[in-house]
Amino acid sequence: MGIHAYFRSLDVLDRIIRCPGKFKFEEHSVAAHSWKVVQYAKTFADIEEQQGAVIDWKKLYRITSSHDYGEIFIGDIKTPVKHSSMQLRTLLQRVEEGMIHNFIEEHIPREFKAIFQEQLREGKDQSVEGMILEAADKLDQVYEAFSELQRGNTEKEFVSMYRHALLSIRRIPLKCVDYFFDSILPDLVNEESMSPVDIRKITEEALASPPSQPYPA
Repeated sequence: MGIHAYFRSLDVLDRIIRCPGKFKFEEHSVAAHSWKVVQYAKTFADIEEQQGAVIDWKKLYRITSSHDYGEIFIGDIKTPVKHSSMQLRTLLQRVEEGMIHNFIEEHIPREFKAIFQEQLREGKDQSVEGMILEAADKLDQVYEAFSELQRGNTEKEFVSMYRHALLSIRRIPLKCVDYFFDSILPDLVNEESMSPVDIRKITEEALASPPSQPYPA
């Protein structure tokens, strides 16, 4: 089927719902998440570039726009489960990478195989672009959880998601991360809310905690 198979497979990302099994006021698909991550990453990269960093924009676009493509094969696995042990996380990554590799070998024309292997690989690493992807990915968790908490969703998983995402972003050594905590997060916390959930308290408690570990995980 060639590249047509790849284009058709993208429809699946519209049907995979993030954080399955929990009550949500608003559902978020993996496709919508991926689009937002590209927007966050683009802005973070602009901030980094203003501070003197050299950004490989082609690489950044490739790894951010395709970073969750593998969920077509394994679905959205909850972050607490995925990160419950390094062994499980490594195993899931190997399974995902293997299924992507098999898909490329089966469907993608020979002249494009190397390109697809590069753009569909796990892009989170210690490069500036890889760290920006990590920060942008976790930022969408912040906003997804915040939106639910703000509306009064008392599911503990969203409190945990919000706190974990903040701590994960905090350990990434980027100027855009400093900018987020100094200039963006205060606006988020100060946004008017009638929620019974004390988002400000959760935020302050998370920021008072030491980072779980230095980057990378």
